[in-house]
Amino acid sequence: MQNIGIPVDTRALTFVCVAPPAPKLVNRETGEVKVDSQGRTVFQVGLSVANEAGRIDLVTVNVPGDPEVQVGQIVTVSDLIARPWEQVMNGQQRHGVSFAASAVVPASVVRAA
Repeated sequence: MQNIGIPVDTRALTFVCVAPPAPKLVNRETGEVKVDSQGRTVFQVGLSVANEAGRIDLVTVNVPGDPEVQVGQIVTVSDLIARPWEQVMNGQQRHGVSFAASAVVPASVVRAA
């Protein structure tokens, strides 16, 4: 499967931080932390996502740098991308969707373009 990012239209979605940001680990045994191409630590933040119809999902979003959001805050997610993935691990095929954004900030913060 080709790793193509699919842009997500977030205009009709509400995001709430439900798990505090934490550095994304490349290797849990060694504690190696993932960094992006610019050398920034990649953080994971758990979010609940609600649409206008009331459907709620939980997602983990990867974001460069510490997003400085807290559990319970309504947040704004910039440039959200969904990436389908699949892999074979221990003879079993796994698949899913990962999410990445350029920023996750408190909703009251206006981010300059």
